[in-house]
Amino acid sequence: MGFFDRLSRLLRANVNDLVSKAEDPVKILDQSVADMQEDLVKLRQAVAMAIASQKRLRNQADQAESQARTWYERAELALKKNEEDLAREALTRRKTFQETSAALAKQVQGQDAQVETLKKSLVALEGKIAEARTKKDMLKARAQAAKAQQQLQSAVGNMGSNSAMAAFERMEDKVQAMEASSQAAAELAGADLESQFAALEGGDDVDDDLAALRQQLAGGPEAVALPAAEQGKADAVKPVNVSEVDNDLEELRRSIDKI
Repeated sequence: MGFFDRLSRLLRANVNDLVSKAEDPVKILDQSVADMQEDLVKLRQAVAMAIASQKRLRNQADQAESQARTWYERAELALKKNEEDLAREALTRRKTFQETSAALAKQVQGQDAQVETLKKSLVALEGKIAEARTKKDMLKARAQAAKAQQQLQSAVGNMGSNSAMAAFERMEDKVQAMEASSQAAAELAGADLESQFAALEGGDDVDDDLAALRQQLAGGPEAVALPAAEQGKADAVKPVNVSEVDNDLEELRRSIDKI
């Protein structure tokens, strides 16, 4: 394959591709109907011309036939007048017109068939154009709907990569992060507040325990007092002797040994 053949094929392929991409169904439909309308106008003109030619041929055939009759009458007249040569000339003219009339009659028949064919073609084309006009509106609506669907799908597909949508999603994540941070700060503040109140509420118990410990130390090892929390249940608690506790402990040991 020669270089120029390959180059020519490449150019045609690129041109066809560009034309295909540039084709708009709506515009092509309108242009197609317009072209068909132009063809209809041309066909009507052709039919009109064929009919005019048909009438002209028929008139010429009728005139030739009329002339043939006229020369026949003249031949009769010349023969009645004993003008045999003149009658022979008249019959010669009559024959010429007869032949012309017969030839024109054949042409008229052929023209009649052509006109009839053209009329049928005209009717068929008019029907096709009417059908095309009806379909054109429907196809245009379908093409526009398909184009809108393509644009919608393209918009939906580009939403993930669209800068505006990406910025929107980033701001949404940022707001969520801010909300989470605010909630965490609130929880930490609440926990700190709870701990402060717990410290305040538990401060009395610690003070009571500290006072009891001081009293125990002041009374010596023989005196053991109940915690301050238990003192709240009774007006006064007597100190417990260590000897009594030792006796109870000894009884507990004997009971264990018996087992």
